[in-house]
Amino acid sequence: MRAARLIKMVLLLQARASMTAAELAEELEVSERTITRDAQALSEAGVPVYADRGRTGGYRLIGGYRTRLTGLARSEAEALFLSGVPGALREMGLEDAASAARLKVSAALLPSLRDASQSATQRFHLDAPGWFRETPAPALLPAVADAVWDDRRLLARYRRQDSEVSRELEPYGLVLKAGVWYLCARVPDPGSGSGSGSGSGSYRVYRIDRFTSVEPHGENRFVRDEAFDLPGFWEERAAQFARAILRESVVLRLSPDGARQLPYVTDRAAAHEALADAEPDERGRVTITLPVESTVVAYSQLLMLGPEAEVLGPPELRDRLAATAARMAALYR
Repeated sequence: MRAARLIKMVLLLQARASMTAAELAEELEVSERTITRDAQALSEAGVPVYADRGRTGGYRLIGGYRTRLTGLARSEAEALFLSGVPGALREMGLEDAASAARLKVSAALLPSLRDASQSATQRFHLDAPGWFRETPAPALLPAVADAVWDDRRLLARYRRQDSEVSRELEPYGLVLKAGVWYLCARVPDPGSGSGSGSGSGSYRVYRIDRFTSVEPHGENRFVRDEAFDLPGFWEERAAQFARAILRESVVLRLSPDGARQLPYVTDRAAAHEALADAEPDERGRVTITLPVESTVVAYSQLLMLGPEAEVLGPPELRDRLAATAARMAALYR
């Protein structure tokens, strides 16, 4: 631990002109007294650490000293490519690896480029979850992430409706969608065994917050299918899921404003597809058949369009919206 801290201290001083003991202590999560001892240890080891006294003093490297200890570990290199998603890194337990990787990259840059990391961070930030919802990270996410990085089989138990099911999984990849974590995994065919062979099986998607336990399964790593494309697989499954849940349909007459707003209150792809071939009448209104998850869901969605959408069918949804409109009119009369 101390050796890693000393290396990080050198890299910090190499990346910045000077740092106070308080700044170093905060970065390294130790006391200022420990910083003093570490600086002395570095000096005794031949690293030219110099301490400036006074109110504006601090520690710095002299003589243009540069360490060659900038090689990235594999975990650091992998985390570096995810460094634009700080929340996801933190939830997977990779924040320290990403921090070390960024520090090593900064130390290796020319002095004129060392502010590139801060410059980019201040200009671009990804906030994945939707508004007005906080989705806590699943407790088992770090363990699942470790298995994904290490190509280790898992024996997982997860909730499925009113029961729990146990599955052997080969964890291929993680997806963060609207604040919810999913695992894309291969379920080995029966009889394929838990050896190191490539095996075969079907690819499935699991919500990680439904896992009740995960543990390593077997001594050997599974051999990843190099043809597996995580972004392509997720895009295909997401499209299948979206189509699968749209089991019912409603007939709507929309004003021009209603047609413009429809993709923002219901499934966007379904709305665009329904509107694509619609012909406006003399008043600019269009009549479409829209796939929906259910009439209950459609009721909540179409309420947001107000008088810009008229439900022509099914009758029960039209009657329910008419009754709601009457109640609202009476309320505001």
